Amino acid sequence: MTQPDVHLYRAADYPRMPWRNGAGTTQEVACNPGGSTAEFDWRLSIADVAQDGGFSAFAGFQRIITVLEGTGFQLTVDGREQAPLPPRQAYAFAGGAQVQCRLLSGPIRDFNLIYAPARFHARLQWVAGTGPWTFHSAARTVLVLNAGGELSVRVDAVAHAVPARYDCLHVEGRDGLAEYRLEGAGPLDACVIELLPRTA
Repeated sequence: MTQPDVHLYRAADYPRMPWRNGAGTTQEVACNPGGSTAEFDWRLSIADVAQDGGFSAFAGFQRIITVLEGTGFQLTVDGREQAPLPPRQAYAFAGGAQVQCRLLSGPIRDFNLIYAPARFHARLQWVAGTGPWTFHSAARTVLVLNAGGELSVRVDAVAHAVPARYDCLHVEGRDGLAEYRLEGAGPLDACVIELLPRTA
């Protein structure tokens, strides 16, 4: 059985970069092994949105976005106004869509998954409340973003600490079904992302 590579990305180390359209900044959390800021198959990022405006286009990609901090925002996607998006509610849309954002009440911080749907299936879910929380996954790529207090993630009974808010655990190359268990000293507040390569 193949042993996975497990990496902890620390929020304090995330690089900050301008948006493609120059209207805000993004902190890159992680991207696919061998990928880069300019060219990737999937990427996780945290963005600070201080004013109303348009989103950068990522043609050929799918996006899933969630509000981390602030009241929320309302998106207009390809001319269609969407329901207001409060914190911890995920919304998926095509990366190449024309998107306008209206803040509901002041600046927000959001969490983004951008991935190539031609190459990956993706599932994103938020975990909240009293732990522990256990799930099983056959995904070769699993990422856990800690949005709350100190968190421990057990991968087949091996514990990995995710100590600080917005730290991210990346499990890559797991072969077969694995058990994941999230535990915290207080209520859980985490996002779990599973990415499975599409077969030809």
